[in-house]
Amino acid sequence: METLLIVVLVLSVVATLLSAATLVVVLVRTGGPGTPRDASEIAALGTAIRDEMQRQSGQIRGEQHAQRTELSQLLRASSESQAAELAREREARAHSNQVLNDVLRSTFDEQAKRMQRLTETHADTQLELQRTLVTQLEKLREGNEAKLEKMRETVDEKLQGTLEKRLGESFSLVSERLEQVQKGLGEMQTLASDVGGLKRVLTNVKSRGSWGEVQLARQLEDLLTPEQYAENVATIPGSAERVEFAVKLPGARDTEAPVWLPIDSKFPQEDYERLLAAQEAGNAAAAEVAGRDVERALLVQAKIIASKYVEPPHTTDFAIMYLPTEGLFAEVMRRPGFASKLHNEHRISVAGPTTLMALLNSLQMGFRTLAIEQRSSEVWKVLSAATTEFQKYGDVWDRVGKQLKTVQNTVEDAGRRTRAVERRLRDVETLDRGEPSALRSSHEPHDVWVDDDVRGAQGPAEVEPLE
Repeated sequence: METLLIVVLVLSVVATLLSAATLVVVLVRTGGPGTPRDASEIAALGTAIRDEMQRQSGQIRGEQHAQRTELSQLLRASSESQAAELAREREARAHSNQVLNDVLRSTFDEQAKRMQRLTETHADTQLELQRTLVTQLEKLREGNEAKLEKMRETVDEKLQGTLEKRLGESFSLVSERLEQVQKGLGEMQTLASDVGGLKRVLTNVKSRGSWGEVQLARQLEDLLTPEQYAENVATIPGSAERVEFAVKLPGARDTEAPVWLPIDSKFPQEDYERLLAAQEAGNAAAAEVAGRDVERALLVQAKIIASKYVEPPHTTDFAIMYLPTEGLFAEVMRRPGFASKLHNEHRISVAGPTTLMALLNSLQMGFRTLAIEQRSSEVWKVLSAATTEFQKYGDVWDRVGKQLKTVQNTVEDAGRRTRAVERRLRDVETLDRGEPSALRSSHEPHDVWVDDDVRGAQGPAEVEPLE
C-alpha cells in the first residue's frame, strides 16, 4: 500500500509540471513571431505560473491527504478482514486437529487392543509349541539313548573278548622280545658305565713321583680289567724272558691268540739324581754330563727291551718304556731328538705317568668299541624280531580301527536322523497362528521315527570280528 501511495504522489507532481509547461507554451504561441514582450508581461506570466503551481500543490496535497485517509481505511479494513480470516482458519484447523486426534486416539486404542489380543494368542501358541517340542525331543532323546546303548552293548560283546585275547597274545610276545632287548641294553649300559669310569679316571689327579713297578701296576689296575693285561708275560713263545707287564690286544680273526703290548718300567736313579743335583747347584757342565749319562742308560735299557720282548706278530712292533716320574719323562722329551731316536732305532716309545694314562684310556676305549661291535649284532637280531611283532600288533589295531569306523558310521547316521527331526521342529516355529491343525498333523512322533523303524526292522549294523 505504501508503494501505491508513492506512485500516486509522483503522478500528481508530474501532472502539475505538465500543466505549467502547457501554459508557457500557450503564452509563447499567442504572442506570435516578432511580438515584443516586456517585463510586465513576463512578471505577470511568472505570477500566474506561481499561482497555478500553488493551486496545483494545494490541490495535490488535498488529494494526497484524501488518498492517505482512504488508503489507511482500506489497509485497516484489509487487516481486520485478514485477522478475521486467520481466526476462522485457526478455529477450523483446531477443530480438524481435534477431530484427527480423536480419530488417532481411537485407532491407537484399537491397535493396542488388537496387539494385546495377538500377544496373548502368540503366548498361548508358544506355550503349546514348547510343550510339543519338549515332548518330541524327550522321545527323540530316549530313543537315541536306547539305540546307542544297544549298539554299545553289541560292540562291547563282540570286541571285548577278541581284543583281550589278541592283545594279550601280542603283549606277551612283545614282552618276551622286550625282555631280550632289555638284557642286551643292560649289557650295553654296563659297558657305558665302564666308559664313565674311564672318564672319571681321566679327571682324577694321581700322585706322581712314585717309582717302578708299583706305580705301573697301580695304573694298569686302575685303568684296565684283569682280562686286558697280564703280569710277568713271556711275550716271545719259547723264551724265558718275561716282561713286567703286557697289555692283551685282540689278534687276527682266524686265531684266538692275543697280540701283546710289552710295558717295562725303567728308572736310572743314580744318573737322574746327579742330574737334579747339578741343576739345583746351577752347574751347567755337570748337568750336561749327567744328562748324557741318563741318555746312555735309557738307550741301553731300550735295546734290552727291544731284544727281549718285541717279536711281531706275537707282539706289537714296538714296546713301551715306562718312566715313573714326570720329571724324568720331561727331561727325556726335552732333549732334542732323543725320543725320536728311541722310537726309530729301537721301536721303543717313552711314556710318563700321565702319558701312559692317556694311552691306556685309548686302549680301553678300543676294547669297549670292540665289545659293543661284538654284541651289536645280537641286539639287532632282537630288535628285528621285536619290530616284526610290533608290525603284527599294528595290523591288529588297523582291524580294530575298521570296526570302530563301522560303529562311528552308525552313530553318525543316528546324528543325521536327529538333525532331521530338529529341522522339522524348527519348521514348527515358523507356522502362523492359523495353522495349529497342520502343526499337530505334520509333527506326530510316528512321522519322526519312520526311518528309524525301517532301520530297526533291518537290525543293528554288524561289526566285523577280529581275526
